[in-house]
Amino acid sequence: MGAKKLIRFDWAMKTLLRDKANFDVLEGFLSALLEDDNLKILTILESETNQEGEEDKFNRVDLLVQDSQKRKIYIEIQNTRESDYLESLLFATSKIIVENQKLGKDFSDVNKIISISILYFNLGLGDDYIYFGTTKFMGVNTGNPLIVKRRVNISKTFEPKYKFVEKRIFPEYYLITVERYKNVIKKRIDEWIYMIKNNEVADGSTSRNIDKARQKLDEINMGEAEKKRYERYLINLARDRDVINTAKAEGHDEGEKIGMKKGMAKERENTAKEKAIMAKKMKIKGIPIEEITEYTGLTKDQIQKL
Repeated sequence: MGAKKLIRFDWAMKTLLRDKANFDVLEGFLSALLEDDNLKILTILESETNQEGEEDKFNRVDLLVQDSQKRKIYIEIQNTRESDYLESLLFATSKIIVENQKLGKDFSDVNKIISISILYFNLGLGDDYIYFGTTKFMGVNTGNPLIVKRRVNISKTFEPKYKFVEKRIFPEYYLITVERYKNVIKKRIDEWIYMIKNNEVADGSTSRNIDKARQKLDEINMGEAEKKRYERYLINLARDRDVINTAKAEGHDEGEKIGMKKGMAKERENTAKEKAIMAKKMKIKGIPIEEITEYTGLTKDQIQKL
C-alpha cells in the first residue's frame, strides 16, 4: 500500500480543507459518495458552529458546503460515541434549513440539505459501513411510496416546454462508520474510506482527485507550528480514548462484582430453601430434631418453625 503517511482526515477537515485551494480534495470525496462527477464546491459557508481550535471537540458542523445545485452539504466528523447523536443530526439539519430560509421567502425555495457523518465508532447494530436515509411516505395499506412531482420549465420559447421531476426536498443522511470498513475496495468511495481509516491512499486508487489528496494531505507539507498543533490534537484524541476505555473497564469490573454478589446471594437463598424443604420432610417422618440439625445445619428454632 501507499508509503506516504497522510494527515488524519478529521484534522484536514478542520484546517486544510477550508482553504479554497484545497476544495478539489473535498470535491473528490463528495463526488465519489454522491456519485456526481459534476459536483463543484462554490463556497464554505460560515457558521457559528465551525470551530478551528484543536481543543474544540464538540463542534456540531465541521464543514458546511454549497454546491453548484445550491444544495447545502454539511459534513460532520465524530470521534467518540454520543448517546443522542441521531437527535443532534436532526437538530443540525433543521437549524441549517431555518437559518438559510429568509423571512417571507417562498417555501418552494427551501434549501436541500445533505448530511454526511464520518463516525469513528459503531453507531447501532448493522452489517454495512455506509448507510443512507431520508424521509419517505409509504402507503399504509399497499406499502408503495407516494411520489410527488413538480413542473420544471426546460424551454423559454413562445410555447414553453416543461417536464415533471420528483420532489426530493427532505434532508438526506449518509452515515459512514469507519471502523466497520474492512479495507476492501469495490467502488470509488471505498478508496476514500480506506484513506480516512488508514491515513494513506491505497495503491491503484483512481477516484477523482484522490491523487490531489495524496499530495496535499502529506504530513511532509506541514510547517513546524502546524505540526505541533497536529501533535496536540493526536494527544487529545488518545487521551479521550483512554478515558473512555478506562471508564468501560471500570464499569465492566464493577458490573462483574455486582453480578458475583447477586449470584452468591441467590445461591445462598436457594441453599436455604433446599435445607428448609429437606428439614420439613425429615420432621414429617419423625426424625429427631437433633439429627435434622446435624444433617441440615439449621437451628432447633428454625426447624420448629417449619
